[in-house]
Parts: sequence; C-alpha cells; structure tokens
Amino acid sequence: MKYKMIDLCAGIGGIRKGFELTGAFKNVLSGEIDKYACLTYKHLYGEDPTGDITSESFKKIVEKTPYDVLLAGFPCQSFSRAGKQEGFLDSTRGTIFFDIADIAKRTNPKIMLLENVDNLLSHNKGNTFHTILNVLVKELGYKVIGVDESDEGSLIYNSKDFLRNSKDFGVPQNRPRVYIICFKKEYWGKNTELLQHKLPTGTSLKLYNSLHDVLEMGADLKYFLSSGYLETLEKHKNRHKEKGNGFGYQIVNLPSNPSPISNALLATGGSGKERNLVIDNLNNTAGKIASSKKTPLNDRGIRAMTPREWGKLQGFINYAFIDENGVDQFSFPAEVSNTQQYKQFGNAVTIPTVRAMAEFIISCIEMLRRT
Repeated sequence: MKYKMIDLCAGIGGIRKGFELTGAFKNVLSGEIDKYACLTYKHLYGEDPTGDITSESFKKIVEKTPYDVLLAGFPCQSFSRAGKQEGFLDSTRGTIFFDIADIAKRTNPKIMLLENVDNLLSHNKGNTFHTILNVLVKELGYKVIGVDESDEGSLIYNSKDFLRNSKDFGVPQNRPRVYIICFKKEYWGKNTELLQHKLPTGTSLKLYNSLHDVLEMGADLKYFLSSGYLETLEKHKNRHKEKGNGFGYQIVNLPSNPSPISNALLATGGSGKERNLVIDNLNNTAGKIASSKKTPLNDRGIRAMTPREWGKLQGFINYAFIDENGVDQFSFPAEVSNTQQYKQFGNAVTIPTVRAMAEFIISCIEMLRRT
C-alpha cells in the first residue's frame, strides 16, 4: 500500500519527487500558482498542478480528496501579534502558513512535512517559528519531531534541531533549510511520544565528491561574464570590504580549495549566480564577444554556473529522474527560459535531502505500526 500525499506550494515538484523515490508514496493532488513552475511540473509529471491553496475552491477540493500526508514548502511571512482573545492560528491569518494550517484543520492529515528557508528560525526574533509550532502542537494536535511539552504546557525545543544542510545529504551545496515533520496524535495515539527526537542529520549517499564533479567545463560563451560587468562586481565587492562587510561576488572553485562546494542557490537570479561564479578555462574567452554582452568577455575565464549545473546540485539532474535503463529523463519544456530555470531550481528543495526525510517518516510509521 502506498501512502497518498498532497503537494502544496509545489514549485516544480522536488518534495514530491523525494517522497516518490522511496516507493512508498503516491501523489493525488498538487497546488501551485506560478505559471512557469506549473509548465515544468506538468512537463515532468503529466499533471497540471495549477491551484491557489489560499482559495476556498481549492480547499474544498482537498476536503473531497482522501489522502494521508501533506507536503508543503511555504514562504516565510510575517504574522500579526496574537491578541488576548486570539488563538495562535488567528495570528497567522493572511499568510500561506495560515492556509496550510486551515487545510490541515479541515482534513486532518496523518503526517505533514513542511519546508522553509533557514531564516524562519530567526524571523521576528524567533516568534514566527514559535507561533508555527504552537499552531501545530496545541491547535492542530500534532506531535512535532523535536518538540516536547513541559508539565505547564509550554513547548520545549532547540530551533537548531530543525535545520538540515544539503551538503550533508550527498551534494556539494551549502544550503541550510528548515524541516518540520508532524504526526497526528489523534490518529497515531500516545506512542507518538516514543518517536525519535531528531531528524536525520545526513546520508551515506554521495552523488559528488566536490563541486569539481558537478561542473561541466567548456560552457557556452553566454555564461561568461563580460569584462565590464566583472569590473562592476569587483568595485561593488571592494566598497563593501572597506566597510568591513563580506558581501560581493564569490568564485567557488578557486585552485586553493581542493574540495569546493557551492553557496546556496537562490531564486533571485543575479545575486544567486554572483555568489556561485566559477573559473572555466577550457574555452579561451579573453576578448571574445558574446551576443548578449556589451563589452568583451573577461580574460580570467569567470562565468556563472549553468542551469544544468544548478539542477545537478539540487538532485533533479543526474539523480531523481533517471529511469530503469539509466537514462536521465529530466528536461524543461521549451517555453521555460534560462532565467526561469535558474529561478525554479533556486526555489526548489534538494531532492536527496527530502528523500532522507521521507525515509525517516517511513521508519517512524513502521515503529508506530509495531507498537
């Protein structure tokens, strides 16, 4: 029997894929509003995920859809301050978390996995994260892995226990993310208190030894920085350096580092690419002109990583979509531009990390079924 899951704030389906790779889960409903992400999702899975999870019409569809597991990678947003008459859930109204919690309240999923950026832990001095946990534990009745309750009813947890980094799950990318895994106490019973207290901290999987194994040298000239743009980046970095800041572009495969890893890939495009520049000397680019550049290419062989390299760092390419014949079936639809490809990979989860979380959930289910 496969557990049925719904994939909310689905993006291009990275969380879904991580769960499907275990063989124990089947997706039955998805929700995503970004037009181009929906194109890629449909291209990859043959299903149109278009749906606004904040709308009453979508929530009614969820209510009519039998499922077991709710998955959601939701954005970090500010909450209002709860008044004396308000519950914690009311203080989250107007945010995507409120709508996810509302769906959970209506449909009682047996298990939930929520994913977010690492800033969620410090957002609003930790109050945002605390409110989320209060909603999950006290208002929705979930056992959250890593959270205990004192005799007085206050929550006991270490926020760092929710932070996991892609670099520990088989890919050379420094990408800390928050993972929240919950089990419905009403369904699973009091034995939820016996579940492991900590999420997996890593995996034996090693897709790449370092960034050297990811990079595909001799990239198209369009990925190389023009000399004028590189000069602008250097001036920007020097200005910040004089102020004592570490901002600015970074080259992540310098010869001085034998085992390089990338910085976190970001959906913002420019800054995400500039923090992950690489030296590629396979092409002699000095003085050459690329059609999209205003000045000749730089003479140091500095370029942005390609979308394909980002896809490898996120586990979409060269891992998650390899078929039984060893052929990689991942691709983007023709309508999705390079800019959108960067955005979609930057917004996505690292699939091997999510797979480890899904396998952890399976082990928890097995323990609960035995007791």
